[in-house]
Amino acid sequence: MYCEVVRKAWSKNVENAINTTIARHGQLDIMINNAGIIDEPKLSILDNDKTDFERVVNVNLTGVFLGTKHATRVMIPKCCGSIITTASVASITGGCTIHAYTSSKHGVVGLAKNVVAELGKYQIPVNCISPYFIPTPLALNFCNLDENSSVYSNLKDKKLGPQDIANATLFLASDESEYISGHNLLVDGGYSILNPAFGLFSWTG
Repeated sequence: MYCEVVRKAWSKNVENAINTTIARHGQLDIMINNAGIIDEPKLSILDNDKTDFERVVNVNLTGVFLGTKHATRVMIPKCCGSIITTASVASITGGCTIHAYTSSKHGVVGLAKNVVAELGKYQIPVNCISPYFIPTPLALNFCNLDENSSVYSNLKDKKLGPQDIANATLFLASDESEYISGHNLLVDGGYSILNPAFGLFSWTG
């Protein structure tokens, strides 16, 4: 019962945020779904609790559904706007984070693809951005690292930062990308196309 009350309040808050934007500015040009949480790193699915799994999915996937739904509601009448969701490199890989987070990020990409099929006739592009590891407090705490810790990068001596994701978001929100829809833009320096622990290029210095 408590969870249902929270979900209803959450949905109303998202709706009110969109309504406030329309009241102040007359239209919504860009919707960015960026909320996300993660659970403790439990390595066995046997140790994963259903309540914790649902909590992560409710924020990461259901939250994106609500943001997309209410953005669509005000974008359709004007046949304009852009919807962008922050996914993760975990949306196309397995094994780099927990089950709930990986499932939710695969889910938001699937949701985006389905919404693309619906909103094309309204000229509304829908895309995702999938970052690699960004040293935010959430990520550092999850991986038990500090700000000075070294994280594997396929692009030698380069580190991914918030500005890289901001630049990708600005591109997908701009007129330069107006014919891009249904794309999951990987901002991972090539991480997702290789296994850094095994391969020809990992054997050489």
